[in-house]
Amino acid sequence: MRPVFLAGSILAVSLAAAGALFAQDAPRLRGPEPFSLDAPAPPMPRPITNDVRVRRNYPDQPPLIPHNVEGYALDLNANQCMTCHARRFTEQSQAPMISVTHYQDRDGTTLGGLAPRRYACLACHVPQTEARPLVENTFRDMDELAEPEQRTGARGRR
Repeated sequence: MRPVFLAGSILAVSLAAAGALFAQDAPRLRGPEPFSLDAPAPPMPRPITNDVRVRRNYPDQPPLIPHNVEGYALDLNANQCMTCHARRFTEQSQAPMISVTHYQDRDGTTLGGLAPRRYACLACHVPQTEARPLVENTFRDMDELAEPEQRTGARGRR
């Protein structure tokens, strides 16, 4: 019985030490301390609604949404995004047309309508808000990472 008790004690002490170590490494991003306290939710950040397109940071990044989408219908019966971004409405709305890839299935076959896997626009495209970042962001745009001569050479050729 003693070896089992000793092994259990060692395991308990080890787990407690590991828990304390990990708790110090991970900053709390939200919520009160301790987590069991009720606290009022912070106000929702205001959406950016200036309709100015935001430059993409890397190739194939889904475009960001520069307008409010609060209350948009996006369910099995309706996709309000398509009232402006479908090809047939872009001349009137002046909204950018969705990519032709949104009309293709996984195998690259062009479909007669929007591909089911591309139907939920907000799965990839996100609206912008005036929210402050939860953690420091050290992201560098891909153009900043290019070799200096590549950056000047690319500009000189345009």
